[in-house]
Amino acid sequence: MKIVLTHKNADFDALASSIAASLIYKGAVPALPLNINANVKNFLSIHKKHFNYISIKEISDINKIRKIIITDTNRWNRIENSKMFSALDAKIHVWDHHPGESDISAEWLWQENCGSVTSLLVSRISKKRIPVSAIEATLFLAGVYEDTGNLSFTGSKGIDARAVAYLLDNGADLDIVNSFLKPKYGDLQKQILFEMLDKGRTEEINGNISSINIVDVQGHAPGLSLIVDMYQKIMGIEVAFGIFIDKKRKQSMIIGRSAVDNIDIGHITSQFGGGGKARAGSAVVKSIDGEDLKSKLIDIIENSRSSSPKIGDLMSYPVITVPETTSMKDLALVFREKGCTAVPVTKGNSVVGMIARSDFRKIRNARRMDAPVKAFMSGKVVGIDLNKTVSSATRLMVKHDIGRLPVLKDNELVGIITRTDAMRYYYDLLPD
Repeated sequence: MKIVLTHKNADFDALASSIAASLIYKGAVPALPLNINANVKNFLSIHKKHFNYISIKEISDINKIRKIIITDTNRWNRIENSKMFSALDAKIHVWDHHPGESDISAEWLWQENCGSVTSLLVSRISKKRIPVSAIEATLFLAGVYEDTGNLSFTGSKGIDARAVAYLLDNGADLDIVNSFLKPKYGDLQKQILFEMLDKGRTEEINGNISSINIVDVQGHAPGLSLIVDMYQKIMGIEVAFGIFIDKKRKQSMIIGRSAVDNIDIGHITSQFGGGGKARAGSAVVKSIDGEDLKSKLIDIIENSRSSSPKIGDLMSYPVITVPETTSMKDLALVFREKGCTAVPVTKGNSVVGMIARSDFRKIRNARRMDAPVKAFMSGKVVGIDLNKTVSSATRLMVKHDIGRLPVLKDNELVGIITRTDAMRYYYDLLPD
């Protein structure tokens, strides 16, 4: 007997990869967890006759299992009844797209960092020329699209795009996919969202504009992930967490979203027994102390280490500066000799302005070339601390519509970071 297992609170990527695995492993039966996401449940209520699957509780004789195929996770604690399955003398194959070491002793493992695990299985289906129906292609496309944000999430890779092309060529229906990936936003969801917006406060945590919201919910509250998504977008923040307290069940659900590279939501939620990916994750915890959970979240975020470059890795130094009494004629020589386009203007040890090549346009006649730079400089100086993140620098540039920021350490000028430096970072053009 061969079964396919996936993680608790199964989403479309979990369901799609389970069904896709059953096509690759002939005779394997997907055994779905008891808890599945609301939109997945709605999909199955209409399509259940088109897919061969069972619930984990319907496994009649576990001792007959000879092979286990695991999809969309590489950790036993994310699988329902994991102790029962891990104790079996069965061969295990794992398909996963999450980074990090696996604690599953697998005979075979394909673990690739991409947007969706369904993409890995679709690539194998395509290579083996396994027939795929239009309904199967539609489910697989929902799996890929949900986990890649329609290929817009930064974790999306070429293998995801190729899977989408293959599935569309095999009849995947975009209208159906969109109808299930965008569930109805009802009165309950509106109430929770409005409460979050009313109570929501932003703060800078580990260099990112963040918000952690504590909300009481009663009974079944579907669409919480959608609410956190919308909250993050409306607030225009980089990191958003919702802590949803269910006092009746004596448990809380933590749902997080990130728009930056240096905050790995999946890693953070895994500290609470959950999981996810870099940009999205969730966890269910046996606690209803919202403030304590928030405090723990902040502590984990503040101690999260990023492999991303800091401002000190990108900035230019030493910094070329000119005193405010420097003439525009002498400044022109500095620009010509040094090849720079703008420099900070100093008075003593303080930065009092910025002067750029473009400021020469303010000069109406040649006699004014002898005037000091303080007559033409921009006195609006926006600096940034050396310990801030690149995203913090980018926010300031956008907010003030400026192309460069003096970098300060203990209020002393130590470097300068420009739009070009930021673009090199965001487009992975940094030198090795």
